[in-house]
Parts: sequence; structure tokens; C-alpha cells
Amino acid sequence: MNLHVRVLTIGALAKAAGVTTPTIRYYEEIGLLPPAHRTAGGQRTYDDDDLARLTFIKQCRDFGFGIDQVRILLELSISTSRDCVETRDIAQVHLHEVRQKLAELRLLERRLESFVTRCTVACAGGAGQDCVIFKDMAAPSKAGGCCG
Repeated sequence: MNLHVRVLTIGALAKAAGVTTPTIRYYEEIGLLPPAHRTAGGQRTYDDDDLARLTFIKQCRDFGFGIDQVRILLELSISTSRDCVETRDIAQVHLHEVRQKLAELRLLERRLESFVTRCTVACAGGAGQDCVIFKDMAAPSKAGGCCG
């Protein structure tokens, strides 16, 4: 039985989780991380459970989940009474949002590629004010905005 508990400073925790110390303080402030234990000198200390929770939060944020979604996912991650279908549903909604953003980015890519091609063919090397990119960007889009 291992009675030794690893104690991490805020800097060591930040490094281990791949975040900054202000991020840790912010997550504590908004309740995603519990308040840190404090030494007699007031220094924050953390343990492996804090590292696991922070790593989970970072992964959620890396996937693009919002703070409120992370809060719910954290609750679900420790719940013995809630169905994991809730977790799947949150992930499914987020997946749909990501796919929508990807479609918008693909449209943006096609529009920008068209701008660059038209400039290369029509005016590259001429006066900047005559560039077709400016004219194309100033023309009303049939799709409404740059990307639909």
C-alpha cells in the first residue's frame, strides 16, 4: 500500500497538464477545479486527482467544448446515477457544430482560392487599388457574407 501522496505546486501542475498557472487560477475561480489546498505559507498545492481533473478539463477545452459543457461533463464523469447517454448527446451536438464549422471553412477556402486565382489571372503585378480581390470583396455576396 502506497501511503505517499504526490504534492504538486501550481507550476508543476501547470507543466504536467500543459496549461498556464493563470488558467489554473481561473478554473479554480469559476469552480471547475476545487480550491487548492494551501501550505502554512499560503502556497497552493495539488495532488494526482487535481492533475487528472485538470487534464480532463484541458482535453474538453481542446475539443472545443464550452465552459458550461465542461462543467456538465465533469458532473457526469463522477455521477453514479446519471446515464452516459447524456455524455454522448453532448458530444453528438458538439460534433454536429464542428461539422457545420468545417462546411463553412470549406466554403471560405473555395472563396479565397477563387480570389487568389482571379488576382493571379487578372491583375497580379498591377496597382494595388486595381486588384480584383478588393472588387470581389466589396460586391454583395449571393450567399450572404463571406461563407454563407
